Amino acid sequence: MNFNFKSKDKNALEFAFKDHTELEFFKGNKGEIIGFHGKIVLGLGEKDKFDKEIFKEAICSLGKFLKEKDVEEISVKENPTKLDDKNFILSLAEALIVSSYDFDYYKSEKKNNLFKEVNLNEKFACYEQELTELQNVLCGQFLTRDLVNLRSNDIYPESLAQKASENLSDLGVKVKIYGKDEILNMRLTAFYEVAKGSDKEPKFIVMEYLHGEQDKAPLALVGKGLTYDAGGYSIKTSVGMKTMNSDMGGSGSVIGALKAIALNKLKVNVVGIVAACENLISGRAYKPGDIIKARNGMTIDVDNTDAEGRITLADAVNYAATEYKPALIIDLATLTGAAISALGETYTASITNNKGAFKKVLQASKKVDEKIWLMPNDPFYKTYNESENGDVKNSGGPKAGSITAGQFIENFVEDYPWVHLDIAGTAYLSAPQGINGKGATGVHVKTLYELAKEY
Repeated sequence: MNFNFKSKDKNALEFAFKDHTELEFFKGNKGEIIGFHGKIVLGLGEKDKFDKEIFKEAICSLGKFLKEKDVEEISVKENPTKLDDKNFILSLAEALIVSSYDFDYYKSEKKNNLFKEVNLNEKFACYEQELTELQNVLCGQFLTRDLVNLRSNDIYPESLAQKASENLSDLGVKVKIYGKDEILNMRLTAFYEVAKGSDKEPKFIVMEYLHGEQDKAPLALVGKGLTYDAGGYSIKTSVGMKTMNSDMGGSGSVIGALKAIALNKLKVNVVGIVAACENLISGRAYKPGDIIKARNGMTIDVDNTDAEGRITLADAVNYAATEYKPALIIDLATLTGAAISALGETYTASITNNKGAFKKVLQASKKVDEKIWLMPNDPFYKTYNESENGDVKNSGGPKAGSITAGQFIENFVEDYPWVHLDIAGTAYLSAPQGINGKGATGVHVKTLYELAKEY
C-alpha cells in the first residue's frame, strides 16, 4: 500500500451537493460521478444531511470508479464541505486507500490497482505527517483484513504465529510463540481443552511492544484466536461453518493494531496476547458435560462446546492480568450470534467492569468512526452462568447471550480494568457496508491505535 499524497495546484476533482449542482444530467446524489474535460465531479448528496461518513462513502465510490477507469492520479484543490480541512483531507485519504483494498489471494487473475496518487493544493501540505500516520494505521488494518480473509487451510495456529512474527519482529515487537508443552506448563489448561481435538498444535502468541516509560503498566490486548471453529461436538451446520475462518477476527485485530502502533513508533507499552487453536471433533476433543479447569483454578462446566472462544479467552486474559498487571485489558472476539441479533453488523457489543475505562475506549472509537454499544453488566445475568457441578458454565443459554458471554470472561480478569468487545457482527460483513466491502473489515485496529496513542 503506497499511496502518494503530493502538494500540487491542479483542479481535477470537484464536488457537488444535490441541491446546488448546475450540471446537466447530473443530480449530485451521494457517490454519483461524472467526468468531462479532464475533470471529475463527485456528488455528495443533500447538503443538510452531509456528514463525515457520507463523505467517506462517496469518496470510496470515487476510488472504485478511478480504478475501473484506469485513472492513475487526481488533484484536489478546494474543500467545499462542512468538514474542517484536516478532517476533509484525512477522510478523503482514508476512503481512497480503503477503496483500493481487494482480497484476490485465491484468484488466478489479480485485480489491477493503478490508482495510487493524490495531488494536493499547497493549503493541505501541512497534513503530511497526519497522512503518513493514517497510512501506517491502515497498513495495520489491511494486515488484519488479509489474515481474517485467508481460509483455514492457510491460516492455522502455526501460520498465524508465523504471520505475527514476520510482520512485527522487525518493527520493535518481541514475539514469543509457545507450543503444546509450554502451554501446559503455563497452566493454560482450559485453552488446551478446546485445542486438543485438532491435529494442528495450538500456539500461544505473546507480542510485547514496550517502548513507553519502564515503570508504566501496559495496555493488554487479547484477541480470540480460533483459526477455525466447527463447533466441536456441539457441531455447527455446514452453512454455519463456511465463514469460520473469520473466527480469529479478534486476534487479527490485535496483530494489526500492534503493527499500526509499531509503524508509527508510539512511545507506549502494549502487550498483545492470542491463544490460537482450532475447535474440531476427534476422539481427543472435549465434550458437553466435561468439567475442565482454567488457569486461575476455577472449574468450567462445559455446557456447549461451540461456546469455546470464551474458554480460550479465560486463560488468555488471566495470563495478561497476572503476568503483566496491565492498566487495562481489552479483549476482542467474534464471540456470539446474540451480538449480531441485537446490533447487526454495524455496532460492536461491549461489556465492562470499569465505566471509566470504557469511556476511553468509546472516545477512541468515535474519533475513528468505529461504532461500539455498551451492554448492561447487571449482576442478575450472572445467574445464567451458574453451574450445579462446576464453578461456572460456559454458556448462559439463549437469553442475553452477548452479556453472559462477556460476564463469563470477567471471572478471569483478576479485577483489572477490562473492556470486552464482541465483534461477531462487525469483523466480517455478509454484505458491503459504508466504506467496507464484504468480508473482513479490520474493525477496531483504528480504535486500539487511538487508545494506545492516548495512553
